[in-house]
Amino acid sequence: MKIRFLGAVGTVTGSRYLLSHNDTKILIDCGLFQGVKTIRSRNWKPFPVSPRQIQAVVLTHAHLDHSGYLPRLMREGFHGHIWSTPATKQLADILLIDSGNLQEEDARHANRFGYSKHEPAEPLYTSEDAEKVMRQFRTTEYGHPIKVGPFTISFSPAGHILGSSCVRVECEGRSITFSGDVGRPNDPVMNPPVPLRETDWLVIESTYGDRLHEKEDTAEVLAAIVNETVSKGGTILMPSFAVGRAQVLMYLLTTLMARKQIPRIPVYLDSPMAIDVTDVFKHFHKEHKLSAAECETMCSHVLYTSTGEQSQAISNSTEPKIIIAGAGMLNGGRILHHLIAFGGDSRNTLVMTGYQAEGTRGRAMLDGADKLRIYGQEVDIRCRVAQLDGLSAHADYEEMLAWLAPLVPPQQTFITHGEPVAADSLRQKLERQNGWNTIVPEQGDEFDLF
Repeated sequence: MKIRFLGAVGTVTGSRYLLSHNDTKILIDCGLFQGVKTIRSRNWKPFPVSPRQIQAVVLTHAHLDHSGYLPRLMREGFHGHIWSTPATKQLADILLIDSGNLQEEDARHANRFGYSKHEPAEPLYTSEDAEKVMRQFRTTEYGHPIKVGPFTISFSPAGHILGSSCVRVECEGRSITFSGDVGRPNDPVMNPPVPLRETDWLVIESTYGDRLHEKEDTAEVLAAIVNETVSKGGTILMPSFAVGRAQVLMYLLTTLMARKQIPRIPVYLDSPMAIDVTDVFKHFHKEHKLSAAECETMCSHVLYTSTGEQSQAISNSTEPKIIIAGAGMLNGGRILHHLIAFGGDSRNTLVMTGYQAEGTRGRAMLDGADKLRIYGQEVDIRCRVAQLDGLSAHADYEEMLAWLAPLVPPQQTFITHGEPVAADSLRQKLERQNGWNTIVPEQGDEFDLF
């Protein structure tokens, strides 16, 4: 059995691992590369192996850096099954079609204003491609193994988002486990990740391999931000991932209002995708901590804006309000229009609610940028920029080490899905504190397991 690393090495995006044994090839995750242009450009390069030779894709979860390349893989000849949990399939249906729509929209915008180096600019794939690839999905529940050639594949809860999984692959009495993205033990909404079974090899994420989350009370920090901004008559902008983060923000804000810790001002969920995801969230009760009643309360205090006209009306409004909109790293979506409208006013606050990858507008904001290039124009940014680190859905290194502590040391641990410093930091911790045999692979590396 061999493993080849085709993504998520040296970066937190583009999760793609090729596992092969004899004539069978399966791909664990099939994600988009995101961030700086040199990394994004990998999405346009020919896939390193013929997609026709891949028998199946197995998804750890639905986030686009793990699933977003699927429609393109299909266009290039992949016709096998895509295995996931039921919740992952439902979320992927929403995310992939939205991704196709956004890429078509960005291509049209680039052609209209002439800021693409390609003539004409084309999308990586279309919403129609996304609809087609969904027909290849097959689902299985946690703990219900499936077979693909010589491989036996099973899922266990990773606690990151709905449907997120650690993927265990067994072959000829040996096993390799892929952590996917690992959630936190005390998330306000999601259930904690389930401990791993003993495994011969482990592929582990290292997003926060060199950092600890703040120990401060996230709800209290959020309340302070809202109250200070409202006192100045300002608007709070919350760029948010549609899956997981938007629902946590809705829950925290409505809870703070119910407790009278913040004023009852309008809260807009300005993301058709996040609205659809919230419906999925309400359906999969066993995967999070909220009751049906708590879900209904959370939704009843939030105003959904589905259409572009409704979104524009929010941008034209001067009243204090909270806008939750995608995308979470300011790399697209309706939040950009709101940032153009509100970013130049010092009374307003931009609240970064999650991890910001290198090369994204979100990272630039945290690094102190006072201008952003949006839709080909320079936009002045004078609003306050705040960060809610405590909302991360990724375990930090202490939480990761505690989760791994009961595990018998694997024969080899591959550290991926982290920027270079983070990945190497986790490597050192696992080697020095746990005595594990670890390696940080590079793009394209292949290893013979047995």
